[in-house]
Amino acid sequence: MSSLETGYEHIVINEDAVPVIDGTGTKVIELVIENMSYGWSPEELHLQHRYLSLGQIHSALAYYWDHKDELDRDIERRLEHADRLREKMGQSPLVDNLKARPRSSSSSGSKAPALLGCVDTSCYNFKKDGR
Repeated sequence: MSSLETGYEHIVINEDAVPVIDGTGTKVIELVIENMSYGWSPEELHLQHRYLSLGQIHSALAYYWDHKDELDRDIERRLEHADRLREKMGQSPLVDNLKARPRSSSSSGSKAPALLGCVDTSCYNFKKDGR
């Protein structure tokens, strides 16, 4: 696997011309998207990616800010590609199945509103009554 130096400690350009953290498969834009989407600070990114040092994370974010226009175009291109794939694939059978399921009710017979809680990439439904 060959890579090009970038002048940024920890950041190299891989064979696909994508900036990554050296010695890992982590793309700079992966950390940037998490920073933008979730508002994660470098310290939170470190908690989510324990295999990365804070130095690696800060270097990735610095690389992004110095190459913002180029990387924003790459992010937009990837989002458009994902949208095209979603459109092509149609709605997931799982979504159809979940929508078709009858809603469960609490023991009193009334329906408690469901709350959605997400941790990392796992989401859970919780009823207001805690069950």
